[in-house]
Amino acid sequence: MIITKAVITAAGRGARQYPASDTVQKAMLPVVDRDGLTKPVLQIIAEEALESGVEQVCVVAAPGDEAVYRGHFRNYANTLRTGFPNAEWADEQAKRLLQLEERLTFAVQDEPRGYGHAVWCAREFVGGESFLLLLGDHLYLSSEPRRCARQLIDLATAEECAVSAVQATREHLIHQYGTLAGRRLADRHDVYAIDEIIEKPNPTLAELRLHVPGLRAGHYLCFFGMHVLTPLVFDLLDEAVRTDAREHGAIQLTSALNALARREKYLALETRGQRFNLGVKFGVIEAQVALAMAGVDRDRILAVLLDAAARIEQASPH
Repeated sequence: MIITKAVITAAGRGARQYPASDTVQKAMLPVVDRDGLTKPVLQIIAEEALESGVEQVCVVAAPGDEAVYRGHFRNYANTLRTGFPNAEWADEQAKRLLQLEERLTFAVQDEPRGYGHAVWCAREFVGGESFLLLLGDHLYLSSEPRRCARQLIDLATAEECAVSAVQATREHLIHQYGTLAGRRLADRHDVYAIDEIIEKPNPTLAELRLHVPGLRAGHYLCFFGMHVLTPLVFDLLDEAVRTDAREHGAIQLTSALNALARREKYLALETRGQRFNLGVKFGVIEAQVALAMAGVDRDRILAVLLDAAARIEQASPH
């Protein structure tokens, strides 16, 4: 198994980021990355894939978005070069934007029929290969030298099977994520054979069906926002799309992944790192602070945060 292709689902309009997302797609919201460069979210996610060995990236977008995305990349690169003609950082970012744009392919999701349907829209790009799947509203921060996506790809290629990244997640947050039950492998404390997946369960359901031995009390294994999937997932999604099989009003990827677990070897990796969901309240702020604290601007952002906390404390009534 060699992973050379990645799919990023980015067709959603980002209602939680309104009114900002009414002006620019949520995948184009600006965030300062670890290297100190201000980048669109989509660029940071794509670089997660490209720096993990992926060669081609497909973005699943809404109708008409390809021209908008490509226009944003080109205009931003041109503005950097004309506005900062002698700045090395601006030239570097402009080059990255144009190189990324050349490696992007777009697939159109003609109507919002769910996450599973969005993935299905990339079937022609993927062909008969295994591929990396990333969410367009999640950022990732590894706690080891390898990128989070690289950790996932390494296990998938070693075991020659589908692998989903997971993270132990507190019970009060599991309604935001696909959550799974599995059996820890005897020779790997961080790898699980997947038994069942439930999309965004409530705590009662999770307690009944998704308890995983060995996890801390009050924690469950939730999806991390990235997967390496085999071509079988498209056969399973084909059936769901053909019959318009919906759960909670949408064609879910989780249903196909449950079927995948019954048909072939399918593992979960407890990834060394953190995911940041930009689609929840304060998600963008949390991600920005974490990236800054892990990057070249760490001392600066730490001083800003400490100063802000001190001023707020002084101003608060006692």
